[in-house]
Amino acid sequence: MTGFPRYAIYFAAGTDSALTPFGAELLGYDAYTGDELPFPRDALRVAPDWRDVTADPRKYGFHGTLKAPMALAPDKSEAELLAACATFASKTRSIPTIRPIVDAISGFIAVIPAEPVGALEALAADCVRDFDAFRSELTAEDRARRKPEKLSERQRDYLDRWGYPYVMEEFRFHMTLTGRLDADRRGPILAMLRERFAGLGCDALAIDRLSLFKQDDAKARFRIIGEWVLAS
Repeated sequence: MTGFPRYAIYFAAGTDSALTPFGAELLGYDAYTGDELPFPRDALRVAPDWRDVTADPRKYGFHGTLKAPMALAPDKSEAELLAACATFASKTRSIPTIRPIVDAISGFIAVIPAEPVGALEALAADCVRDFDAFRSELTAEDRARRKPEKLSERQRDYLDRWGYPYVMEEFRFHMTLTGRLDADRRGPILAMLRERFAGLGCDALAIDRLSLFKQDDAKARFRIIGEWVLAS
């Protein structure tokens, strides 16, 4: 059984970014405050079951994954992880900037980069490597939950090495807005989300910080417990 609490290293846009309330309102949950939020009327118009449409991403809060959720290794503490996040953020690096768009990815809808950004891929790879010492080993149940029989050989190797299959060359940055949708439902929802996103005027997004999210138990949602701006 997966251990708890679980922690994840994510990108969240910050409380001063218009992208944060955009995502929080659509998911009905603010990971900064832990507050439940009412769903936008236009979302409910296009999908009266919007609560179900967003049920899966709501658990995690609006974010982009850098290091996937993990229980802590037995010899590691939350305080040590917080300190490691601060140390990681203090190292000078090239700050990735993406051109964000809303599009479908693997059946769900998310904010994604319009084109690959090497500095973002490097940042995510650094997070995977640098924080791996904090990760408890996968249990057999954890591994089975990832359905390794449906993964490529490289993805299975990454699952066993890093505890998550979608890292390194398999990494695709995304800030999820819906669960998986049938193709016939996707079009109207995608059009609504693109219209809402266009209203933000967000033509560039700096991936300039990392946040530590925590999930206390299996029924809890992830919540931000620390945030650090990356040195440049």
